[in-house]
Amino acid sequence: MMHARMNHPVMVLPDAMNVLQSLGNLTKQGLPEKLLELVHLRASQINGCSVCVDMHPKIARKLGETDERLFAVSAWRDAPYFSDAERAALALTEAVTRLADREDPVSDAIWNEAAKHFDERELATLILSIATINVWNRLNATIKMPVGVWKV
Repeated sequence: MMHARMNHPVMVLPDAMNVLQSLGNLTKQGLPEKLLELVHLRASQINGCSVCVDMHPKIARKLGETDERLFAVSAWRDAPYFSDAERAALALTEAVTRLADREDPVSDAIWNEAAKHFDERELATLILSIATINVWNRLNATIKMPVGVWKV
């Protein structure tokens, strides 16, 4: 079995767990949880967080998500399974997750498309959700957290 490099930072600093869980709970309000799980999965794929790539499809399945859509998340642009709103959320997820990859990290085109489908409160929720999963991805990848430790 693989082992993490250290105890998880949120276990070493339990207040961090409380803060991240509170933020995670806040971001479950106002948007469909299935959409948020697609967002979490896409960011986790980009960041190479094996823990989250394993965990978020399991959570999504419990919410009624199909394997067909979950398997297609990494190729969402070419898959017919996603609504325009989901596509806008996935594009925003990729842009926010890959901030350093472009001069204009979140282009007006990406932003305007997201704003067509989500109001300001929903956009705030979506952005915070993307930021939160990126924090979890970075923590897990840094310490090489093994898959299967977090149970869903």
